[in-house]
Formats: sequence, C-alpha cells, structure tokens
Amino acid sequence: MSKPKTSAPPSAGGDAAPTDKMTFRTNPEVDAKIDAYIKENPKYWAYVQAMPRERMERSLVLNEVRELDRQQRIREGVLKQINRNPEMKRAYDLLVKDLPEDQKEGVIAQIARSARRAVARTQGQQQQQRPEGVGV
Repeated sequence: MSKPKTSAPPSAGGDAAPTDKMTFRTNPEVDAKIDAYIKENPKYWAYVQAMPRERMERSLVLNEVRELDRQQRIREGVLKQINRNPEMKRAYDLLVKDLPEDQKEGVIAQIARSARRAVARTQGQQQQQRPEGVGV
C-alpha cells in the first residue's frame, strides 16, 4: 500500500496543486497483505479492476467517510458515558481545566479512550494468567 507524500500543502479545494508531483511510499508488509488478499479473492479483485475510475475514487472516499463516522460515534459514546457520571465528569474537567475551551471535549474523549484501552488490556492480561476453570 502506498501513501502519498507531498511537500506542498493542499490547495483550498483539498487537491494538491496541479504543478506538484506526488510521490508514494511503499510498505512491503502491507503490500504482502494486499497481494495475499488478492490471491484469495480473485473475483473481488476482478470487480475492483473493472470499476470505472470515478466509482473507485468515490468508493475510497466512502470508506474514509465511514471511518470518520465510526470515530465520531465512538467519541460521542465515550462523552455520553462520562457525562452520566458526575464524579467522573469533574475528574476529566479537572484534567483539562487549563486547555482552551474548544479543545477540552476532544482531549477528554482522547484521555477516556486511552484509559478504556488500558483497562481492557489489563483485564485481558489478567484473564490470560488465570488457570483453567477459575471464574471471576
């Protein structure tokens, strides 16, 4: 999979300026995964290759839109959970008290997601260390 790499910022329309030449990096591990997927799914690969360029471009953008929607739903869920618990809300507000008002909500959501992942990771490790047949 290649990532675009450009030295100039995008123009106001979101596209790179026409005079800029984009260069792409390659990642051998990602390319190997893609190649394996293509080999395992030849019908899907033929479908993708047969797509008109505009349809393929729009499909790629749709994937990005879906990812952004997913991230927004997660963020809203995290903030809703925090707002339901006044004590937790006060604790997060204390952590971000010195930040500009427009950044507070985003940082609270980021801290909460990190904390949730840390707790899940710790619980997962504890469950792996338990002997068979021992319940919680």
